[in-house]
Amino acid sequence: MSMATIFTRVRENYSRGEDRPLGGYLRAMGGYTGFVGAAVAVGRARGARLPERLSWSDAVLVSVAVHKASRLLTKSSVTSALRAPFTRFEGSTGEGEVAESVPPSGSHRHAVGELLTCPFCSGVWLATAFTTGLVLAPRATRLVATTLTTIAGSDYLHLAYDAAKSAVAR
Repeated sequence: MSMATIFTRVRENYSRGEDRPLGGYLRAMGGYTGFVGAAVAVGRARGARLPERLSWSDAVLVSVAVHKASRLLTKSSVTSALRAPFTRFEGSTGEGEVAESVPPSGSHRHAVGELLTCPFCSGVWLATAFTTGLVLAPRATRLVATTLTTIAGSDYLHLAYDAAKSAVAR
């Protein structure tokens, strides 16, 4: 039995009649694995050493930066041009964000669309990139992470300000 036949059978058993882009998901996981492999190769070539542990402050900094970066990538009006080949505009959701849907196709386009519209999914990739950056280029990574964290803090202050204005107006 060929691998293609096995994959077709697995896909049919898994999807239960739905058009699920398992091949696209496999390619996405392959891309992620390739990214991690390339990072390891670059690290070894540069003689980078893994830290014993990351500080709690780096963990908090990167967590907030990944949150903001994933929202920018997956929801921001400005970055919708990056998602447009893989999504359909559904409407504005306020605060500079948009709602988009992924075309119901089982292709790689569907899988990429899901990755580009899901902050939880893209967060895995972004967290890996930031964590890798802390090992390979810590100063530049902390600068970018600090910028994104500052923007996230500003966003929350804008929302709190608007909420306070609304509460006073009542």
